[in-house]
Amino acid sequence: MSINSIDHNEIADVASKWDFKDETATNVARSKRQQAEARRRIEMLRDIRESGLTIEEAKELGLLH
Repeated sequence: MSINSIDHNEIADVASKWDFKDETATNVARSKRQQAEARRRIEMLRDIRESGLTIEEAKELGLLH
C-alpha cells in the first residue's frame, strides 16, 4: 500500500471519532493495575537475571529506575 492510496478523508473521519476515555483504563481497579505493574517488574528482573547482568549494571544501562 502506498501513501498515495490512503484515503485521507476516511482517516480524518476515524480520527475525529476517537475519544480520550477509549485510550485510558479508568475502569481498571487500582489493585489490578498494581498487580500488573508488579508482574511486569518481576518479569523484567527475571530477564535481567537470565541475561547475566547485575542489578547495578541494569541500572547503569537504564533498564531499572
